[in-house]
Amino acid sequence: MSHFEEEMYYDVNMPLLGDDFPKLEVQTTHGPMNIPGDLKGSWFVLFSHPADYTPVCTTEFIAFQQRAEEFDKIGCKLIGMSVDQIFSHIKWVEWIKDNMDVEITFPIVAANDSIANKLGMLHPGKGTNTVRAVFVGDPNGKVRLVLYYPQEIGRNMDEILRAVKALQVSDKEKVAMPADWPNNAVLKDRVIIPPATNIEDAKKRPEQYECYDWWFCHKELK
Repeated sequence: MSHFEEEMYYDVNMPLLGDDFPKLEVQTTHGPMNIPGDLKGSWFVLFSHPADYTPVCTTEFIAFQQRAEEFDKIGCKLIGMSVDQIFSHIKWVEWIKDNMDVEITFPIVAANDSIANKLGMLHPGKGTNTVRAVFVGDPNGKVRLVLYYPQEIGRNMDEILRAVKALQVSDKEKVAMPADWPNNAVLKDRVIIPPATNIEDAKKRPEQYECYDWWFCHKELK
């Protein structure tokens, strides 16, 4: 590893789950933005794409836009990002509108290498291209979910929407969510009660909830 590569390696500081989202002052297609400051009080999905004017990225932006209203209904904002200049973003959005008849309504960040490194978004061995990263932030600016996809694989936006909904329910109800919620093969749309942490509570659990055992109890959402 060269000295330059070592510096690049140690400059990367990808936020982990539960961390404060890195403070970013960025230029977007909607004007300057402070992230997460300008998003305080709202859930948000910040997602990066390798480059403008690429086929997979174009299908992803259309897919996010097609679900924009659903994200809005649950109080979640969408923000795109790549290491492209702002004029490229603007022209690409125009191209999508003119050629695909889809108007992109969410902002797109014109990132630089410094911003991308703060989020661990630069794709190793792919120059300045950014990976297909997804960061879900909560109203307090905390990182709650991180997904990384390679350049070759487009994302599933329904899963991202599902994950935000699940996080919101988990926070509100203080419960855990089963696999594939709300369509779990065993529990359907029921949610899981966090396991008891002492013997007395463990004995009470089967009286309070439906349980397979004291450590595996579940309930319906109200």
